[in-house]
Amino acid sequence: MTTHLATAPTPADLTINPRDRRFGRDSAPARLWHGGGHAATAIYNALSATFPTGEAFFVDSVRAFRDGAPPKLAEEIKAFTTQEVIHSREHLAFNRRAADAGYDLTKLQQRVDERLAMTKSKPPIVSLAATMALEHFTAILAHELLADPRHLAQGEAETAALWRWHACEEIEHKGVAYDTWLHATRDWPRAKRWKVKAKVMLFITRNFVVDRTAGALELMRQDGVTGVRAWASLLWYLWIRPGMFRKIAGAWASFFSPSFHPWNEDDRHLLRAYDESVVAMPQPAKKVRRAA
Repeated sequence: MTTHLATAPTPADLTINPRDRRFGRDSAPARLWHGGGHAATAIYNALSATFPTGEAFFVDSVRAFRDGAPPKLAEEIKAFTTQEVIHSREHLAFNRRAADAGYDLTKLQQRVDERLAMTKSKPPIVSLAATMALEHFTAILAHELLADPRHLAQGEAETAALWRWHACEEIEHKGVAYDTWLHATRDWPRAKRWKVKAKVMLFITRNFVVDRTAGALELMRQDGVTGVRAWASLLWYLWIRPGMFRKIAGAWASFFSPSFHPWNEDDRHLLRAYDESVVAMPQPAKKVRRAA
């Protein structure tokens, strides 16, 4: 039977390149590291709280279908795994710094554990479908983050660099989970595949928006910002200005097209711009040991 991967628009010359970088080891960020803003700091911290556990789940979900995959996809799964493992390491370190700054992320992390436990109790294809949907979320958020520098313009330099690096690699491997899904469901009728992926995305979207909003509000509460003030500030930040959630709405909706594939939009120019910016950054001077 012909595999659907034969027509998948993942660029043939795409290379998934793990960039093994470390961030924030030499200094602790301010508690309100994003321009002193409660809402901005809270939503990024709430997202980061999900990553160590969430990305380990992504890795397990995709690797479960690596055996028998076409060679190119198998290699991409391997590179995807490496990138995600490094992301987990860096966000675990970031979360520790957030805890050192006084934030309690326990409730947020428990919620992630509860959601994933429900998914893991089902057949492996369900975990893969959830990963495919969540990877679309991360990819479109990453695109917006890199396409509009204003999102991180007020963030402390080292922490903003962490988020740009993560965004770059999320774009780079955005097709892996989807291509794995196409391979795993290659014997399914197209109508069944579309119906399942649409239902999963709607379920994931509800949980993503509800849980990240609740997590951000919890962190704002820990800063003493509650009630109408907290809701108004967060909703304004997410949906109006800069409006990250509003700006990804079109890209989110594209997922429901029967002809959807993450690489229908080739945004590798953002990756090139990122890599060029890192090369152009001044490197810290190396310490020279003086002879005794």
